Amino acid sequence: MPQLTFDHVHLRSPDPEATATWFETMLGAQVIRSVQQNATRIDLKIGGQNIFIAPVGPDDRVNPPPVTPVQGLDHIGFFVRDLDDVIALLKAKGVVFTTEPHNPRPGIRVCFVRGPQGISIELLERDAKYQ
Repeated sequence: MPQLTFDHVHLRSPDPEATATWFETMLGAQVIRSVQQNATRIDLKIGGQNIFIAPVGPDDRVNPPPVTPVQGLDHIGFFVRDLDDVIALLKAKGVVFTTEPHNPRPGIRVCFVRGPQGISIELLERDAKYQ
């Protein structure tokens, strides 16, 4: 069996700059801009992972973003500490919550927010205090 290591998530956006700014402002992502093949490229580093943002032009043949829940890749999940503090910060910034904080099972507390292009983002805290 091959050994796999997670490398990246790839997003497509009609406005990569706005998408990057949202992740930077709302979730603290590091935005990395470069030029490759005479085109601007925008990547993010967040939670130790890579998110690549590809531009979608008016003539590109892409489907519209799905509305979650969907079959296949449904959401991106990020672990946080002190989830309630993070929620308060994001609400103050105007982030849209699609699922309010709840405890789906002992030891875990989760919520979901809507990112750019309808991306579903889970924020979760695993802690014995939620037993």
